[in-house]
Amino acid sequence: TQIVERVLGQAAARKRERCCERRIGESCLPVRKTLANFDWAFQPKLDRAAVEELAGLGFIDRQQDLVITGKPGTGKSHILMSIALRACEAGHLVRYARFVDLLTELHAGLADGSYERRLRRWARFPLIVLDDVGLGQVPAHGDSPTAAHMLWSLIDLRHQRSTTAISSNVKLSEWGKYLGDPTITAAVLDRLAMTSVRLDIDGPSYRQHLANLRAEQAASDAA
Repeated sequence: TQIVERVLGQAAARKRERCCERRIGESCLPVRKTLANFDWAFQPKLDRAAVEELAGLGFIDRQQDLVITGKPGTGKSHILMSIALRACEAGHLVRYARFVDLLTELHAGLADGSYERRLRRWARFPLIVLDDVGLGQVPAHGDSPTAAHMLWSLIDLRHQRSTTAISSNVKLSEWGKYLGDPTITAAVLDRLAMTSVRLDIDGPSYRQHLANLRAEQAASDAA
């Protein structure tokens, strides 16, 4: 009996692992980040307890949104990807995209008549991660809906039904200019303000720090 139970337990564990790997693969996460390899000492102003509480995923169960702001290189994407990976491991369906890539996909839907279907597909995930709002050029297509309108349509479909996690390299006050319509952007921010957890990272760029270390090492090797 113990042997049978062990064999069945091992089979169940393998099935859970396969399901988890499938969820991670379908999430479109570009890399697997974890909080275990986040350099907390480099961002001493960051509220570690708040980040670790987010990693507990309770905000997803409450259908709260998450907005992380800060300058490039401060760890926003690392944190979002870590939370997304943990959500996959916990059994949630997750979809990740850079914001400009989402806009490109939705604009393609306008061209082939699948816009509404694509929008509904994005709306159905319990967690979506929209990375780097403010980074990259927003595509412009004549009389097509603005980026602000597209984001509003998505947020409106998901509001208080599921969780949207966003990172931004620009201040929220600058979103209107970036998204192309200050009025609709104000509506987006109003919806997010109702349900979102806010986290602002005020610190230096880790990528720039690594670049400086590499330059110092190269100079040392050349000396």
